[in-house]
Amino acid sequence: MTMQVAALMRYPVKSLGGEPLDPAPVALRGLNGDRRWMVVSPDGRFVTRREVPAMARLQARVDDDGGLVLSDADGARIGVALQDGPRRDVTVWRQPVTAATVGGEADAWLSERLGRAVRLVHMPDNVRRPVDLAYGAQGDEVSFADGFPLLVTTEESLDALNGHLPEPVTMARFRPNLVIRGAPAAFAEDGWTRLRIGAITFRLAKPCTRCVVTTQDPQSGEALGPEPLRTLRAMGRVWERQPIFGVNAIPDAPGLIRVGDGIAVV
Repeated sequence: MTMQVAALMRYPVKSLGGEPLDPAPVALRGLNGDRRWMVVSPDGRFVTRREVPAMARLQARVDDDGGLVLSDADGARIGVALQDGPRRDVTVWRQPVTAATVGGEADAWLSERLGRAVRLVHMPDNVRRPVDLAYGAQGDEVSFADGFPLLVTTEESLDALNGHLPEPVTMARFRPNLVIRGAPAAFAEDGWTRLRIGAITFRLAKPCTRCVVTTQDPQSGEALGPEPLRTLRAMGRVWERQPIFGVNAIPDAPGLIRVGDGIAVV
């Protein structure tokens, strides 16, 4: 079976719910619109589902003008216009980044639903956040994602993991951007260095280490126990003492990819 793109997902706001894309424009910093927005504490530190599981109950989608539509589990919605508001310094994993503030109504809406004071910020087009040069090249950049433009997973690896779990998990636990179908074997991605999809090549930088978010219900944020992290460790799926699933990827150029596109290992 030829490898192909099985699904494409973006997460407009870091740690909030995502939306499927088809086709998906690819920019140097990831899928277009992926994690260009982020929730921060009043002092500018990034806030994620690791510490606020309730973020799983909020959805975000990009509107036609490049702004956001946020919604909660009860159906309440708020629109957030894309605007270059006052800028401030924020941090992602202690890395300083300049962001544009949104202010007012959106901050209050999020704060009420998350039960703490938070702010919503956006990464302007002219802000560059570099990828760690230990894994990338000069000029590689990333949005507010943890460290890399894209996360790639395969259905075959998920099937293998589920074969060892007491209860199967869905791919949503891992929040990938690009899901591959037809890999020659489970965890074949360990040996890949480049993929080509259409006219775009992607460098596979490093395995993706996994955290407590994978043990939460993707819709509610409810803690479900130690899986799948415990089983990933038992299977030897470990890198630098951390459980891994999927690989981080960096595009070499912008372009367009679609569900069903063929994928070649370069």
